[in-house]
Amino acid sequence: MYFTQGIPYVVVALLTAPMFVNLGLSNAEMAYYSSLLGFPWILKPIWSPIVGAIKSNRFWVVATQILMGFLFAVTAFFIVQDGTFTTSESFEFRGNFAWFFAFLMLLAFNSATHDISADGLYIEVLPEEKQSFYVGIRSSFYRVAMIIGQGGLLALAGILSEGGTFGIEKWGVHFFSFKGFGGDFYKAWSSIFIGVGVYLVIVSVYHAFILPKANIVNDKIDLSQIKKDIVETFVTFFRIKNIGIHVSVLLLFRLGEAQLVKLAQPFLLDESLNGGLGLSNIDIGLLYGTFGVLSLTIGGILGGVIVSKDGLKKWFLPMILAINLPNSMYLLMAYFKPESNVSIGAAIAMEQFGYGFGFTAYMMYMIYITKDSGKYKTAHFAFATGLMALGMTLPGMPSGWLQEQLGYVNFFWWVLISMVPMLAIYKFVKIDSGFGKKK
Repeated sequence: MYFTQGIPYVVVALLTAPMFVNLGLSNAEMAYYSSLLGFPWILKPIWSPIVGAIKSNRFWVVATQILMGFLFAVTAFFIVQDGTFTTSESFEFRGNFAWFFAFLMLLAFNSATHDISADGLYIEVLPEEKQSFYVGIRSSFYRVAMIIGQGGLLALAGILSEGGTFGIEKWGVHFFSFKGFGGDFYKAWSSIFIGVGVYLVIVSVYHAFILPKANIVNDKIDLSQIKKDIVETFVTFFRIKNIGIHVSVLLLFRLGEAQLVKLAQPFLLDESLNGGLGLSNIDIGLLYGTFGVLSLTIGGILGGVIVSKDGLKKWFLPMILAINLPNSMYLLMAYFKPESNVSIGAAIAMEQFGYGFGFTAYMMYMIYITKDSGKYKTAHFAFATGLMALGMTLPGMPSGWLQEQLGYVNFFWWVLISMVPMLAIYKFVKIDSGFGKKK
């Protein structure tokens, strides 16, 4: 279930940036449209109570998987309908791109709903001791989905788009062969969307039989009570002590990363004449999607170990720096234009390791500000995750336009400078010295 939770999220939230570049959109359009797809995860805390009230979490897991399967197939149709998405500076929805983007947004809403129901089912059917036991396993399968999605699917798009025959030849016989699409990324990405759609339909049938049922009977839907709960959650969240500082941290902690993440892969894809490194989808799939994700995971594990040993307060500033300073790797690559994939991979791995290490502080800070929320603790944490998504979405929207105005080198300088607001409010952040330490 958690592997399946990761796949549509990776495709819609992470792979759309390089996909839009492959399909001919400008960096400005790519960043704008791919950032808009993040809004369902911002709004997720608002409709999560409604999801739980209408049907069971098990129902929604299966239903959203089936629906996403068909939506992926329909979206694939609009990718290849005319074989071109023309670009413009007006950000207008043009022809088939309007339908293509509309179905991507529907996929995003369904993926966010699947997140809600999968997490809810996990909590419902497992006792607390088993929840703790399986948390590492579920996270590992989600990470595998990240690697397969960011690495495997991106590389596969490159393989499918290239000309030539791929396969196994023995004794002069092709046991498996496939002729590429001759550089046609439209057909390549359409094929990937169809493949993901087929997988989701198959796994939904499997889950319909195999997922456990929770011994919970939903009460009759009371929309007025749901509305009241949402309002109370909102009001009580903004009554938390020092909420102004907390909200500032949630929005500014990843300000630089929010802009970098939209242009990192387009920079790697872009031609040298435009200031990029001119890598292929296959190169990026291996370097960014595999070594990058593994470095991110190692950084996150190390960050968790250190915080549990010394507490969040001691490591908060170093982790702010850890999530921002390694962004300089892209500045160095933009300056020196390395041609070795080993050097590029090392730079990507360092940036992702720093992000994983620093993100630990961000997650722990969300737990810290909601730990005394009583009965609203879960709802307040969900609200904090919405602000986390907002902090990535809003800066990401204009980042492509900004890069086009500044060029890659100056843009990456700007990304580094973007850490200054967070450093400015750091001195106002108050964290209990014992928070996060393992008892």
